[in-house]
Amino acid sequence: MKNKIKRIVILSVFLLSCSAAQAQFGDFGRKMLDKGTEMASNGMLKKVLKQPQAITTSFEDVNRTNSKPPSFQEGLSAQPLYLLPKAPTGGFKLCAGFYEMENKSYCLKAGTRGPSTGDGYMLAPVLGPKSEVVVLILKNAEKHQEVTQHDIQILLWAIVARTRFVDFGNDIKLTATKLLTPEDLLKLEGGALGVLPGNVMEKAKSQLPLAVQRVFEAENNIRQLAASGNASYEEMERYAMLAGLAATPDPDVPSGTWSLHPDGYYIRFFPHGYSRTTVQIFVTPEIAAKNISYDAVNHIACPANVGAQRLAQTNEPLDPDYTKKIKTACF
Repeated sequence: MKNKIKRIVILSVFLLSCSAAQAQFGDFGRKMLDKGTEMASNGMLKKVLKQPQAITTSFEDVNRTNSKPPSFQEGLSAQPLYLLPKAPTGGFKLCAGFYEMENKSYCLKAGTRGPSTGDGYMLAPVLGPKSEVVVLILKNAEKHQEVTQHDIQILLWAIVARTRFVDFGNDIKLTATKLLTPEDLLKLEGGALGVLPGNVMEKAKSQLPLAVQRVFEAENNIRQLAASGNASYEEMERYAMLAGLAATPDPDVPSGTWSLHPDGYYIRFFPHGYSRTTVQIFVTPEIAAKNISYDAVNHIACPANVGAQRLAQTNEPLDPDYTKKIKTACF
């Protein structure tokens, strides 16, 4: 208990000192630019370029073993996933049958294009230095319905852009403090970057592949907006989302491809933009007997099309109809 109180006091003093500095210097964004310039002048640019993204999940992390084509279980009528019993650890206890739910989802990669018709999305774990804090945000969001999906998406964009908590604008800080404990907030500091000025950005981009350049530049723009304190959702989205369609979908992973979950059930994703995803799950009686659950926040819908966005999943249904009844007997 003493150690916890100590950490909270340290964080409080830290945040107060940051607020005082912001008031003293006025343009906090300028301080971030100075940090970026210093980073480059000290020959640290190569080290910066080697830092991992906040969330590193890619299609290479997808296990395609025993995946099934879109026609698998074709013709079955799905029951609402959100009507299944809640699991003690979060998510839903899985019973035998075929289920679906349209849920809130979130973009976890800046500088990419939204889902396109025909894109195949498969199951992947949440990986990377900020995976733990991202999962906590999505899990705690269920308990804080007063926090809007837009505000959570802005916070996630700031995190995937590797923005330090101390550099967040006040609105983003408020969202973060509602969804994370003081100890969790400290996890946002490591591996973060300052805003890189134009000349440093151009030097960095020249050392990166074209696709990575777009992401790197988008992250820098988002860091600048996150620090400004008055960035709108639309402004953030403009940098996070590239206009137009992504490259041609991977023909080997068509839309509706089923992934075999490590727990033994099958799952697939149908994105509707990046903020809504329909998830479908098929569970055999043998798997249901193992008393397993589906906790969406531990999963990413990952596109085979590398130019499209990774989508964090949630246990929050959109437009649920609780007048419906589950036909399967669940125990």
